[in-house]
Amino acid sequence: MKNLKHIITWAFALFISWRFLLSLTFKFSGAPETVHIFGTIGDWISSTIAEPIGSLFAQYGAYATGTVELIASILFLLPIVLFVMKKLGLRKEGVLQNKLHRWAGSISALVLVGALFFHLFTPLGIEVLYQGESDGGALFYSAVIMFVMSIIIVLLNRPEKG
Repeated sequence: MKNLKHIITWAFALFISWRFLLSLTFKFSGAPETVHIFGTIGDWISSTIAEPIGSLFAQYGAYATGTVELIASILFLLPIVLFVMKKLGLRKEGVLQNKLHRWAGSISALVLVGALFFHLFTPLGIEVLYQGESDGGALFYSAVIMFVMSIIIVLLNRPEKG
């Protein structure tokens, strides 16, 4: 059972990290799709909460989100580095994989619950429309799957009792 938990955790952690790291080029480069998504949400925030907050979100939301996704990815992948360091004799303690994956899963789940909220409760919608084209809900459904994976990672890596 412990091996299965380990395999599931690593499979999900690698998938989430891969998706987050791939999206960084869009979030940090000002890609038109990203500008559209964060601009749509920023406009909604401006009209429902406060204009300055919406304006800041439209301008910096992608950078903030990308930074948090990068942190989660680093925490997901850090056990690999620590394992190699231990094998090379550069580190004595064992890998803190469970704790690092639990933290990364929690951070990932928080980012993704934000994404799901914005898809469900703002004009962004489940199907993102950009230049008259629909993504068919791909971004939303990807967030759902990654959110579920993140929660499973957190649950599988809880501290053992006793």
